[in-house]
Amino acid sequence: MRDGNGERYITFEEIFNQNERRIYYYIHRLNIQDPHQEFYQEGLVVMWNAYEKYRPEKGSMATYFNYIIRNRMIDLMRKENNELYKLSHYANKIGRISMTGMIITAAGRRHSVAKNEVDVVEDHATFWREVRDQLSENQWKWVQHHIIEDKPLRELTEQEGVTVEAVKSWGERREKEIA
Repeated sequence: MRDGNGERYITFEEIFNQNERRIYYYIHRLNIQDPHQEFYQEGLVVMWNAYEKYRPEKGSMATYFNYIIRNRMIDLMRKENNELYKLSHYANKIGRISMTGMIITAAGRRHSVAKNEVDVVEDHATFWREVRDQLSENQWKWVQHHIIEDKPLRELTEQEGVTVEAVKSWGERREKEIA
C-alpha cells in the first residue's frame, strides 16, 4: 500500500503475519499458561498499539515489539499474581486456609482455593459474598474498591465525597476487627 506521498507503508496485517510468533515466544519464554488466550489477546493489542506508535527514528521495530510485548505480559502476570495474593491474604484474615486447599471462614463454611477455573471463580464470588455479609456498608466499599479493584484511596474519596482519613478508617476498623 502507498500513503498520500506515494511511499509504500506496511499494513498491520503484514506486521502481524511477520510478528505473531513474538507473542507465542514470550508466552512460552515466561512459562505462561494461557488456556483462555488472555495473554495472546493482550499481545495482539500491544502489537497494534506499538504499530500505531512506532517511530522509525527511535530504533528498530523488532526491538520495540520485543520490549513492549514482553513488558506487557510481565505486567499482566504481576496483576494476576497480585489479585491471587489479595484473595489469599484476605482469606487468611477472614478465616484460614487448611492444608487441603480449603478456605475455612469464621462462620465455618468451606471454599476450595483451586479446583478447575470455573469452580475457582464461583468460589471467589461465594467467598467475597460471605466477606460482604460480615462488613458494614463502608467497610465493604473499602474492600471492593481498594482491595479487589485496586483503586487508589483518592479515587474512592472522590467517588464517595469523603476525606482520605475517612476512607482509611473504614479499612483500619476492619483490619482491627479481623486481627
